[in-house]
Amino acid sequence: MKKQIALTVLAGLAACSQERSVTGPPAARAVALAASVQAVDGAQRAVYTLMNQVSGNAVAIFQRAADGTLTAVGTVATGGTGTGSGLGSQGALALSDDGRWLFAVNAGSNDVSILRVTPAGLVLTSRVPSGGTLPISLTVHGNLLYVLNGGGSGNIAGFALDNGGGATSIPGATRPLSGPNVGPAEVAFSPNGSWLIVTEKNTNAFDIYAVGPDGVAGAPTLEASAGIQPFGFTFGLRNELFITEAASGSVSSYVIGSSGTPVLVSGAVPTDQAAPCWAAVTKDGRFVYTANAHAGTISGFAVGTDGTLRALDANGVTATVGAGNLDLAISENGRYLYQLRGNGPITALRVEDDGHLTILGVVGAMPGSVAGLAAR
Repeated sequence: MKKQIALTVLAGLAACSQERSVTGPPAARAVALAASVQAVDGAQRAVYTLMNQVSGNAVAIFQRAADGTLTAVGTVATGGTGTGSGLGSQGALALSDDGRWLFAVNAGSNDVSILRVTPAGLVLTSRVPSGGTLPISLTVHGNLLYVLNGGGSGNIAGFALDNGGGATSIPGATRPLSGPNVGPAEVAFSPNGSWLIVTEKNTNAFDIYAVGPDGVAGAPTLEASAGIQPFGFTFGLRNELFITEAASGSVSSYVIGSSGTPVLVSGAVPTDQAAPCWAAVTKDGRFVYTANAHAGTISGFAVGTDGTLRALDANGVTATVGAGNLDLAISENGRYLYQLRGNGPITALRVEDDGHLTILGVVGAMPGSVAGLAAR
């Protein structure tokens, strides 16, 4: 039995790591978005992904039309470099709370790029060292930025953001993970910014860090996962935490109490699909989706008022999108779900009233190195 579990974990790791050779062209040109993609507030409505190429990292930009469909409009260089292969993480890109700033990891050059979202497009404002090696995920809350570094023993590092698009390392805000070689996958703030969560694929557990008023994270508290190989996660509207479990093919829900202690609500609910790795929740908190790496599908779940999960489809297939799943993102208005594929397109889907998904179209051809997805 132990051998079987070990093989299952290894299979899940391989599925979610997506370490493929680079087949796409290098991202080299900076493109400004036309006036037609500007939102009423002057900022663009777009979907972003990270090319993560050794020759030069760049953010690929896709215009989002009113009906949710996408049009590729070009790339903007981050100034750093990527690794040329999948990062095995969620959250390589993140938007600020107000959507005015985009943050991107440069896993090859061990730094983070900050880009301003303007009516004309993205403008690179600064690059800052990540506080470790191999940054793979990041998260923003207010004027705080935390980066998850997967290289070496791994750590999280905190930064204070300024109004000009810069970031300064916060003294004492670099913290270890639960141990070396834990296989970190994602870092994210809780909705109120009081807690940081980090999933660890190799320990079947996740870390919880309390964040003080000064922005400094405390020591991690390790919590056992309900399923095998916790990977991506997302938060609901009522302090729910939804975590995918790649090796057990499941997703679990927890409620984070005021003390930061997670209470398990629905444990290891099967997706009936192979290697669910990435998660997204609708803006109204009613539905959670997982991107299933091996199956090439998306599984949807209805969320109860107590955080319970109920599969929308008996076979776990809410949408079939093709092999190479890498990430999910929900549009700012909550109407559209976007799914990223390595060596393939981005798929646009409409979220129906009952949580089911309608495919609107596909666009682009991603290199095997691509990582992260963010949507406005």
